[in-house]
Amino acid sequence: MKQVFDSETKEILRIAGDCLDKPGDFVELGCYEGDTSLLLAELLKKSGAQKRLWIYDSFEGLPEKSAEDFSAAGVDFKKGELFTTKREVKARFLRANLPVPIIKKAWFNELADSDLPDEISFAFLDGDLYDSIKVSFDLVEPKMAKDGVIIVHDYNNPELPGVTKAVDEFLTKNPKRLMVKESLAILR
Repeated sequence: MKQVFDSETKEILRIAGDCLDKPGDFVELGCYEGDTSLLLAELLKKSGAQKRLWIYDSFEGLPEKSAEDFSAAGVDFKKGELFTTKREVKARFLRANLPVPIIKKAWFNELADSDLPDEISFAFLDGDLYDSIKVSFDLVEPKMAKDGVIIVHDYNNPELPGVTKAVDEFLTKNPKRLMVKESLAILR
């Protein structure tokens, strides 16, 4: 059965596919129930690429918002929202007959350099809030392969203004080419 994806998902998979021939592993910071993670794992499996998928989440839902995150449109994004368990995410991989990725349960600011792969070719940042995206950049940027790509979800999303602020701040210190497609910020 052919899967139908929205345009954002198609773009994420297209760009991840472009990173298959670059050195380094794939990472996703903020996996929630693992929907994108499963698609990335399937892409890696079908390609035969010798890469690992690493996913990170608190598995405690969203953290507390910072001042940069408040928006009248985003009142539903409260502490504890988007909760799932590591066990549930792992079970989804097993049911899909996909290799279980390296799954790290932690708040992003608790992760150490050694918790990430030595080199990253593709990073998908989906932390929803300012501090989560800011910390995610700090974690992945030093490990990005030459021509590797970072995609940030929820850019220009009025419900999550902290994401846009974190991306824009990162770009002032780290000149990269920014391409925006819907709510994806694609940094090369």
